[in-house]
Amino acid sequence: MSVERSPVLMVEDDPNDVVLVRRAFRKANLPHPVHAVEDGDAAIAYLDGQGAYANRETSPMPRLILLDLKLPRKSGLEVLEWIKAQPRLRRVPVVVLTSSRQPSDVNRAYDLGVNSYLVKPVSFDRLLEMVRTIESYWLGMNEQAEVPER
Repeated sequence: MSVERSPVLMVEDDPNDVVLVRRAFRKANLPHPVHAVEDGDAAIAYLDGQGAYANRETSPMPRLILLDLKLPRKSGLEVLEWIKAQPRLRRVPVVVLTSSRQPSDVNRAYDLGVNSYLVKPVSFDRLLEMVRTIESYWLGMNEQAEVPER
C-alpha cells in the first residue's frame, strides 16, 4: 500500500465525529481513506481480520489508528492494551483522539503505549488544523514500521 493512500482506522462511537473527521480529511485534500468502527469489539475484530473485516481489500490494515477512549463494549484503553499486546500490531501508531482531559486517562494511555494523546477540538477549523498535522507527521514524516497483514 502506498503511503499516499495509507488507510486510517477511526474507532469512534459518535457518528457525527466520524463525519467531521472524514470531512476534514476531504477539505484538506488528504488521500487517506478513513475506515470507521463504532466500538471496542469491532476495532479488535477489524484489526484481527475477523468476521466482516476478514477481507483486507475492503478492510485494509491501517497505517494509523485514531482511537476514542469512551466506547461501548471495550473501552479505548482496553483496545489500546490489546493492540500493544499483539506482536504484529504493536508497531501500528495509535493516536488517542478523545474529549477526555482527565490526567488519569492521559497517564493510563501513555502507560499502555499510546503514541500520542489529542483532545478533540471544538471548532471545525481547529479539527482541520489537527487533521493536517496528524497527516503531515504520522502519515508523512514518520517512518512506518513493517506490519504484517496476518
